[in-house]
Amino acid sequence: MSEVREAITRAHHDEWARVVAALTRRFGDLDIAEDAAAEAFATAVERWPADGVPPNPGAWLTTTASHKAIDRIRRENKRDDKHKEAHMVHDDDPPEPLGAIDDDRLRLIFTCCHPALAMEARAALTLRMVGGLTVPEIARAFLVTESAMGRRITRAKDKIKAAHIPYRVPSADDLPARVSGVLAVLFLVFNEGYLATGPDTDPVRHDLTAEAIRLTRLIRALLPDDGEVTGLLALMLLTESRRNARVSAGGELVALDEQDRGAWDTTLITEGHRLVRERLAAAAAGIAPGRYQILAAINAVHTSARDMRDTDWSQILALYDQLVRVDPSPIIALNRAVAVAELDGPEVALATVDRLEPALAGYHAFHATRADLLRRLGLSQESRAAYDKAIDLAGNTAETAYLTRRRDQLR
Repeated sequence: MSEVREAITRAHHDEWARVVAALTRRFGDLDIAEDAAAEAFATAVERWPADGVPPNPGAWLTTTASHKAIDRIRRENKRDDKHKEAHMVHDDDPPEPLGAIDDDRLRLIFTCCHPALAMEARAALTLRMVGGLTVPEIARAFLVTESAMGRRITRAKDKIKAAHIPYRVPSADDLPARVSGVLAVLFLVFNEGYLATGPDTDPVRHDLTAEAIRLTRLIRALLPDDGEVTGLLALMLLTESRRNARVSAGGELVALDEQDRGAWDTTLITEGHRLVRERLAAAAAGIAPGRYQILAAINAVHTSARDMRDTDWSQILALYDQLVRVDPSPIIALNRAVAVAELDGPEVALATVDRLEPALAGYHAFHATRADLLRRLGLSQESRAAYDKAIDLAGNTAETAYLTRRRDQLR
């Protein structure tokens, strides 16, 4: 029984997106595809313990789900075109060969991440339709009620249907922009797991970071030549490698300079470094790196240092200078200032940070960075006030505990 349960869990992990995508292509309806896939897995739970795990679980699930979908269509009498229904019943023709990026799962991802949908809806729909997470799991991830999340996902599917959003891979001209939208969704999911925003949830959500990495691996398998996909995967792996060292036993965030680097995951670091080197070779060949590739390179420098004192801050600053040209956002400028502080001192960095206040006054990391620079300059009263603002704005329990300790250490 335990082996069967493991087989079902593995099949859900490996085959959910493939089954939903195949049914979406065949029936053109996300609701039918989702419900039929769920029914097929429920049937597997009932039948596999007695009948045994089929030789090809994915094919068994797809066939079973197709029969479930046809039964539903017949019951609800939603199809008046008898010829189309007959085709559904007898659709045993082998699928047409797919091109390098013409994969049903890729079609599904682009549909779920269509720019016509709000970002929150894209993330929720992707986790449900591609990741196979349940509505309660997604609701917990985004700190909303199950009913609210159910409505959000339903509205997203209704909009896809009403707006006739096509179930297809974008054209070659549209592909780069659309891929960046997909990556933004996956990065949003990863960041929510990396440092959860809610006060009543775990400070680090490994389930979300792991799911984001899994989906990014899927995208890379489908788009192996896209540099930003590789860059995002490397960035996630190198960030995730530090997970075990990021929160103390008491539930407090551990800053990078205080982390036990022996607790970092060397397997993830090795893979992340390999991917970064792969993109560096492309850059040497004249292919300019994008935002995720540069961020991954910065993390590669950090994870290459055995001790904080060994960090190559000159290289990190050079990478941030390159990143600012690609993404001139105030948050990137704030992160760059941290490297400036290590090379030119906190006073020079503070002048840069203060200029960012109009754009980042509501961002807790701005005040936390400013508080640390003021502390290093010996300005305890000003530092305490900045820590107070950061604590008020921080939504993560581990981060709040860390900031509170740092503030209380001031004289």
